[in-house]
Order: sequence, then C-alpha cells, then structure tokens
Amino acid sequence: MEPDLIWMRPGKAGVGRPATRSRTEITEAAVRVADRDGLAGVSMRNVAAELGTAAGSLYRYVENRDDLLDLMADHVAAEYDLPAPTGDWRADLVTMGLQAREIHRRHPWLAELTLTRPVVGPNGIEVTEHFLAVLAEHPAPDGDKLVALAMLTTVVAATAHSEASPVDALRSTRYLAHVAAQGRHPHLAALDVRPAEGDLFPATLERILCGLLG
Repeated sequence: MEPDLIWMRPGKAGVGRPATRSRTEITEAAVRVADRDGLAGVSMRNVAAELGTAAGSLYRYVENRDDLLDLMADHVAAEYDLPAPTGDWRADLVTMGLQAREIHRRHPWLAELTLTRPVVGPNGIEVTEHFLAVLAEHPAPDGDKLVALAMLTTVVAATAHSEASPVDALRSTRYLAHVAAQGRHPHLAALDVRPAEGDLFPATLERILCGLLG
C-alpha cells in the first residue's frame, strides 16, 4: 500500500522537545535551494544547511526528499491569483495558463515536478477548484474538463521546460536544418521555420482548450 501524501500525515512529535521548525519554514528553504541550485540541489542535507541545522532535525517534519518535492510544488501553487470567473471561460483559462507560465519561469525546477510528479496538495486543490468554477456553466462532460486541466498543465510545463533549455533547442534547430539541407526530406525542407513574431503562447493555449472543450 502506497503511503499517504504528506498532508494526510501529522508531523512527528518529539519526545520532551517543543517544535522548533515548521513544514512551511522547511518548504520555503527547499524552494530557495531549488531556485538557486536547481532540483538536483534539493536534499535533506542541503535544506538543513539552508536553515542552519542538522539534516536529522528535518525528519520530525518530513520523512524523505519526496515529501520535500511535493511540498515545494504545492507551495508555489499559492502564487496564483484566482479572481472570480468573468463568464468568458476562454479568456479566464488563458489568463490562468499565463500565470502558470510565469510561476514556472520564476521556479525553473517546477516543470520537471509538474511533468513527473503530478501530486495535488492544498494549494493545488484551490487551483483545480478555480479551473472547474470557470467551467461551471460549460456543457462539456466532467471528464473532458479534467482532461483540459491536465492538458493545460502539461503544455505550460513543457513550454517552460523548453524555455529553460535554450541551448538544447538551438542544437535541435541546427540539426533539423542540417538534415533538411540533404534533400531526402522534402516536406521537412519546405517548412517555414523562421521565428514567429510576438508571443504565440496565449493563442496556442486557446486553440488547444477550444479543441478540447468546444
């Protein structure tokens, strides 16, 4: 049986010692480490060092690194601004997607967690509730709404991940140009791959959402 998520597990009580830290304090330290050193830098030892304490002291609040990662991803979900729905579901969801992109840009490590650890904590629940509130009057089946949420989340994370790796994108572009120049792939060679002007992300996101929800 898989263990419950950390939000369903109370912190361990220390024998004869009052709590000196909190999960929030530990999570904020872990986010600072990740913002500075990347996800690879997040370890119990490094987070403890950020707090000026020993790694063993953290185990009263979190059981392992996976708990830290889940707490971090949910912590930054609190950065969304979730106003009341306007009645224009397309505009509201695109705005939500743009906010998500900015959060991912502020925390480049987040894309990897979004794509590989789809865990929803308390702040993530609020984001999900807002998404569903925007679509409350939409006739799409509930399953389609959840698929749209998953797709929005995935597209934002994938875009942010690509933006965070511009060197890899440039190398891929050069390789495609090299292959196209060899003449064996005429359809590839015929593509107009000049950089588009302006930010295509909002329109792209709207087209995806409209394709899923109508």
